[in-house]
Formats: sequence, C-alpha cells, structure tokens
Amino acid sequence: MIFQGTAAGADGPPTTARLRAVLNRAARVVIVEGQVPSDEDDDSTGAPRIDVTGADLADLAELLAIVDGGTGDRCRCNGWPTIMVHDANGELIARWTLHHQTGIRGLGDCDADLRDGPALTEWLAGHGLTGSREAQAELAAEEAVAERRRARWVRSAPAGLTEAAEAVAQPPGRDGEAWSRDLRDAEDRLAALTRRLHPDGIERIRALLAWAGVPAREPTGGLMWYDRAVELQLLAEPSDLIFAACAAQPPTPAQLDGAAGLFGSLEWTGAHGRQLPEPLKSLLIAHIEAHGTEPMRFRMRHGYYGAERTV
Repeated sequence: MIFQGTAAGADGPPTTARLRAVLNRAARVVIVEGQVPSDEDDDSTGAPRIDVTGADLADLAELLAIVDGGTGDRCRCNGWPTIMVHDANGELIARWTLHHQTGIRGLGDCDADLRDGPALTEWLAGHGLTGSREAQAELAAEEAVAERRRARWVRSAPAGLTEAAEAVAQPPGRDGEAWSRDLRDAEDRLAALTRRLHPDGIERIRALLAWAGVPAREPTGGLMWYDRAVELQLLAEPSDLIFAACAAQPPTPAQLDGAAGLFGSLEWTGAHGRQLPEPLKSLLIAHIEAHGTEPMRFRMRHGYYGAERTV
C-alpha cells in the first residue's frame, strides 16, 4: 500500500504531469471531507465522502492541475479533504491532501498551488462536499474583518506617516522569511520617519501613545504585528521622557488607552516594574475604572499600574 503520493514520486518537485500519470492509472478516487490518518484506509472514518469514477476522473484531473515546481515549502497543518487514489485492483496508489482549498500535498517534495482552487471547491460542493466552500466563506469573512482593522490602523497614523504605516501593515506573504525581512525594514523606516517628522520627544511620544491606543478598542482584541511596531517605538523611548509626555498636558482618552497598553506590556514591566508616578497612576486607573476594556481591568486588578483595584 502506497501513501502520501509516493506513486507520483516523493523526490523532485510536484508537477501536473506527475499528478496525471497517477490518475491515468486510477479506476476510483475517494475524496473524504476530513483528515484520514496515513495508517488507515478511506473506509475507517465517518466523514462525508464521494467516489469519483469513469468520466469524472478526467474532470478531476483538470481541476487538480497545479503550478509546476511547487511552493518549496510544506504547510504545517494536516490538510483536508483527503484524496485517495485506487487502481483497477483496488490498491491505494496515492494519498493527497488539500491545504486551505488552494494547494495540494503528496505529489513531490513540497506542496503545490492549485491552478484554480475555487473551481475545485465549487466542483466538490456540487458533488455534495460543501465543507471547503463553507471554510472559504468563513475565511473570507475573517479576512474582511482583518482588512478593516488594518485599514483603521493605517488611517490612525500621525500626519505624514500614512505611507510608511501602509508598508508596515502589509499582510504576511507565503515566503515568511522574506516577509519578516521586509517588515523589519519597514519598521525601521517608520521609526526613522517618526523621529524626523516629530523631533520633539514629548510631542512624538504623545502622538505615538494615541496611535498605540487604537488596538485597545478593537473587538478582535490583542496586538497585530503592525500594532507592535508602534509599541516598539515607545519601548525604545526613555521612561522618564514618557512620564514627562503624559504630564505635559492632560492625556486624551486615546493616549490613556495607549499608555495602559504600554505600561501593561511584559517588556515594560520587565524593564521598569509596575510602579507609575503620581498623578499619572491615579489618572490612568480612573480612566480604566470609567472607560477601560476588560484586558485593562484585568491588568489593573493584578497591579500592573502600581495599585490593585476591584472593578
């Protein structure tokens, strides 16, 4: 019994020719809407499935066409649906998995992109396997929410920083290492431009605190990579200068949101502890008691701002 597409060749890049060479030997393909462990056959799970035979095999071969050469990488997830290819004797000659409804594994030494993932998704749905279409719809909805949040952050950038902010906020690409390098470069350019446009430390910190307050009110919660770019700039500022910026004039609610995030971060407490000077401590706690989010209240209850309160 042959697993994980070894009939198509475990060595070398995946190609459509390899895929079709396997399917030319196929008498029956079972597509299971789920993960099938490599040590089990396709009858061992209760997941929805379809049998593909006859003329439908040619249609499937067209839909599974890939971008030759592969991605050079492997997705970390197990992948689904599972595609089980059987020959005329009923032997399992290949096992492939789809990944994120856009790629396939098992045709060579790395994953490969489908030439038309949406077409395959619709074909599967037309044959009763609707899971991929539903997953794609959920993913599209999540991506729309993420894009709206990203756009709000870019729009909130201080004057003159919008273009640099857009570069920092570019979504991750397939090549994670290249994206990380580009992100570091974009963060450096953003920090340099911030200092050039806002040379006065007090004014610069107040602008950054207001920007850092944006994620505090996001319903999805937590910090995105672009939020961290602002936090890192603040963490690079001297603590005395940050306290002076907060005392120069009464902080706005957005600046207090940003201060709450900064002073509650592990990097800040690890470097400076949890004690804040008065009257900043009282001002921040009063803001949190009146308008704070649950994460702010949690940190306040646990003394992150120098005093424990029950809210």
